[in-house]
Amino acid sequence: MSATQGMLDGKTVMITGASSGIGAAAARLFAGEGAAVVLMARRADRLHRLVEEIADAGGTAHAVPGDVVREEDVRHAVAAAVERFGTLDGAFNNAGWASAGTVIHETDTAVFDRTMDVNLRGVWNCLRHQIPAMLETGGGSVVNTSSVAGVQATGASAAYVAAKHAVLGLTRSAAAEYGRRGIRVNALVVGSTRSELMEEVLSGTPALEESFVSRSVQKRMADPVEVAQAAAWLCSDRATFVTGTAMPVDGGWTAA
Repeated sequence: MSATQGMLDGKTVMITGASSGIGAAAARLFAGEGAAVVLMARRADRLHRLVEEIADAGGTAHAVPGDVVREEDVRHAVAAAVERFGTLDGAFNNAGWASAGTVIHETDTAVFDRTMDVNLRGVWNCLRHQIPAMLETGGGSVVNTSSVAGVQATGASAAYVAAKHAVLGLTRSAAAEYGRRGIRVNALVVGSTRSELMEEVLSGTPALEESFVSRSVQKRMADPVEVAQAAAWLCSDRATFVTGTAMPVDGGWTAA
């Protein structure tokens, strides 16, 4: 980790979906920028290996395995952050799940339920427990992961498109409700990213890759750390007048 002052020095930040992809990249980056990171995901073995990696590099990390769909797991993670580090100053609510290649009338109800639970209820659960912890210490910053599917139909499932639209609604509502109480809430409109989740989608529907790449004006997918960089900035004191925004991190997809 860098010996120079980082933009997240002294902050405690909770990151969900931290076992791979954007979440794992954020864990490494945020710790490198001076944050104590509290990592939540279902795969405990991966979380603990990541904590060890961050510690070996000179950073501070704590693993709290759990599922964002279960409110009690989220409550426990927030409580663990406060108990271990004293405050919760930031949160990157990044856990997600997607499917593609099935039209609405052929989509199983279980797929709809899981998509909405992970992508929408997960963010809802996080906000409900992170915000009170931040209010206790005068404020903080929350970043929710939405998607270009949150602003347009992308080829992902209709359930995913609906869930990511709803994440933007939650983000804006929370920003409006808590802006005067010191809490900023923003969302990332993420484009196609080389993550484990993306690989799962493409393994089921390989033809989507050309579409996902071609819609970006940069004609490529993002590296997970490129998305994490935007989240780190929004969580930092360099973004103190930014709230309620849906920030595109999409290689120009929504600009084209």
